[in-house]
Amino acid sequence: MKAVLLGTTAGGGFPQWNCACSLCARARSGELPSRSQDCLAVSADGDNWWLVNASPDIRTQIAACELLNPGPGPRETPLRGALFTDAELDHTLGLLTLRGGAGLTVWAPGPVLHALRDHFDLRTVIDGYAPVAWHEVTGEFEVDGLRVTAIPISGKRPKYARSSTVDGDWVVAYRFEDPVTGGVLVYAPCLASWPAGFGEVVAGAQCLLLDGTFHAASEMGTATGSSSGQAAMGHLPITASLPELRRFPAVRRMYTHFNNTNPVLDPDSRESAELREAGVEVPADGTVIEL
Repeated sequence: MKAVLLGTTAGGGFPQWNCACSLCARARSGELPSRSQDCLAVSADGDNWWLVNASPDIRTQIAACELLNPGPGPRETPLRGALFTDAELDHTLGLLTLRGGAGLTVWAPGPVLHALRDHFDLRTVIDGYAPVAWHEVTGEFEVDGLRVTAIPISGKRPKYARSSTVDGDWVVAYRFEDPVTGGVLVYAPCLASWPAGFGEVVAGAQCLLLDGTFHAASEMGTATGSSSGQAAMGHLPITASLPELRRFPAVRRMYTHFNNTNPVLDPDSRESAELREAGVEVPADGTVIEL
């Protein structure tokens, strides 16, 4: 199995277009590397690729990844479809860029499929360009040689669907297993809390990509003066998840989905040093993982 971290930041990217915090200012000056919005690509054979979420930056992300180059035919692409962890705009809008791709398949939890029809009708819009096969995620399923299991995370709705009365798993993580190599990757970019049983999922993986949106609960207010907090946004801060990760030294542990205010974006920060000491990575856009 191969996986490519096409993007590693939360909605808005890094630097964020409307933010003048110190980290964004340093990214604009070139002192810190820019990053695009979170998106993963996975493949069992290197020929058939699946996106996990589709960020608004998907065109430039695909163009920057040689493994996703089109061909050999003039309109052929190795992309077969996408799996959505949730219905957030920064995880689904990129599908509109792929509207010309015939034969795409999308897997998502039931509440997400509902939201993308009844609250933000992306499904009708994109189906008008090229039919997409929409499948509800239930239990274990297979995509081109990878065994996939959806892991329920939370019932957090996106803002545009906050009035929805639909219950269920609005947010999931995915466990990918390559039955040929035995490699297991877990992708959990939106973790509101540490769910019961999640430790067993992590222990059974070779690599974990985990929600690293915020380093601390007070981060947004400190950096930008915003009243929004990590709890309301559905993201467990690193200060709460790192003690859990320390229990699994044999697993390759990586944070992703960083908010632009997160001090771990600065490799010289005290917070970054703490992660290195714990053996936990802050991967760059374009990082390739082979399992």
